[in-house]
Amino acid sequence: MTKADTLPIHTEEDIVRVRQMTRSLAQQSGLNLVDQTKIVTAASELARNTLVYGGGGHVILERLQDAGRAGLRLTFEDQGPGIADIELALRDGYTSGKGLGLGLSGAKRLSNEFHIDSRVGEGTTVSIIKWKS
Repeated sequence: MTKADTLPIHTEEDIVRVRQMTRSLAQQSGLNLVDQTKIVTAASELARNTLVYGGGGHVILERLQDAGRAGLRLTFEDQGPGIADIELALRDGYTSGKGLGLGLSGAKRLSNEFHIDSRVGEGTTVSIIKWKS
């Protein structure tokens, strides 16, 4: 594992930086173009959720090496209102705002590993991993 980079998510420009850094680290990790696109898309969705629903936060980006596998882990953290019903929030089409309701469920589908922890009134942490195919 290499050192982690942390990027703030407080503006639309920060979402662009998250996408750019994710693509760069995905390339460095040896992910193919399809997997790069998947992790960048998931990062974009989760960064937007962090900004819009979590009121801002940050992402920790880590290149992984595990038993000969290379990958990338992204951990999005906010201290927003939290998610009362995670199971409902993960359903396609569910939205608590004006979106299409595909952010969380889409990010889960685009990742090899997905973990979410949320506490009402305390915030949300979403961690995804994409492994090199």
